[in-house]
Amino acid sequence: MRYILKCVSCGRYTLKEACPACSSKAVRAVPPKYSPDDKYGSYRRQVKEETWMKEGLL
Repeated sequence: MRYILKCVSCGRYTLKEACPACSSKAVRAVPPKYSPDDKYGSYRRQVKEETWMKEGLL
């Protein structure tokens, strides 16, 4: 099974170990694990809300 990889320098998605655009290393693109003791959850929710307000979604 192949995984979607994300370039660490330019942020492009690829299936190759090296980014075809910049030849930098690509790592697995997985979301962070859920934890009820999330230290940074309030910051992420704040940024998400600000982004949604800026785009007029809220």
